[in-house]
Amino acid sequence: MKPRIGITMGDPAGIGAEITVKALAHEEIYGQCIPIVIGDYVPLREAIDFCGLKLNLREIQSAEEAQGNFGTIDYINLDLLTPGSFTYKNVQKLCGEASFQYIVKGIQMAMDRKIQAVVTGPINKESINLADHHYSGHTEIFADYTHTPDYAMLLIGQNLKVIHVTTHCSMRDACDYIKHDRVLSVIKLADEGMRLLGNGNPKIAVAGLNAHSSENGLFGWEEEKEIIPAIEDARKVGICVDGPVPPDTVFVKCAAGQYDIVVAMYHDQGHIPLKLSGFKLDLETNRYSSLSGVNCTIGLPIIRSSVDHGTAYGKAGEGRANEESMMDAIQTGIIMAKNKFDL
Repeated sequence: MKPRIGITMGDPAGIGAEITVKALAHEEIYGQCIPIVIGDYVPLREAIDFCGLKLNLREIQSAEEAQGNFGTIDYINLDLLTPGSFTYKNVQKLCGEASFQYIVKGIQMAMDRKIQAVVTGPINKESINLADHHYSGHTEIFADYTHTPDYAMLLIGQNLKVIHVTTHCSMRDACDYIKHDRVLSVIKLADEGMRLLGNGNPKIAVAGLNAHSSENGLFGWEEEKEIIPAIEDARKVGICVDGPVPPDTVFVKCAAGQYDIVVAMYHDQGHIPLKLSGFKLDLETNRYSSLSGVNCTIGLPIIRSSVDHGTAYGKAGEGRANEESMMDAIQTGIIMAKNKFDL
């Protein structure tokens, strides 16, 4: 049985529709899943046209109608946009509302078990907030609409996997949020996430917060009071975890294979090494030759994976966006769905 994978189109003013149709122009996707796009006809049709793709659109009303035939994109049309109602490259309330509703529809379908995973295209946080949906990103929307109190962001790169104790908050607040219970929870979520990815016995490294993991309290107290006790409690329940490992070396060790995943303490501590390893910028063309990376939300009752980049307004509507991260996200959604639902 091939899983049904719902793909939310993302912000219509960005590259979401483009990378979606480009990803679905790869026949191998259809050998592994039945993809269903959740979005709007207008940006999907325009993306197919300005990318010069020979693809058809087939509107369906429910996931059960999807046929999953290569060359024809099955899509659920929320019909929120009309020709000329939006422009590429700009923050717009209408696009924020549309992208938010695509997400809500995907969550509802997954909660109803109509699809086995939701793969999300990039959204613009300013746009969705203009539409009066006050969230800092996909992760928080999924947590709220699935009533999930305990969750974490997991990033997957070419040779690194990272999960975060804190994400979208100020650095001052992040330090206050790094407490024993949260660190322990994220270690457990790291173990869960790796098992969903097919690793039955993951080796987890916990990064320190301070330089050199504080040098026994010389540079801070968070390791001794919060992080080390959480690691010790995780070991008591059978999790294979090491740390706190100094943050300037832990990612090197993980990339080399000493660990399978790193628990990062804050947003940029985890994101920078992932994007350094997976994103490649060609200065001559000012284009990314590689955009490898996947963002997952762990702890939800449903599977959610996503591209690990933004809306890229600067190149939207031009047909030059890179679909690599979208393809990676679809593949990850397939793997997690099969491991969760034993398909």
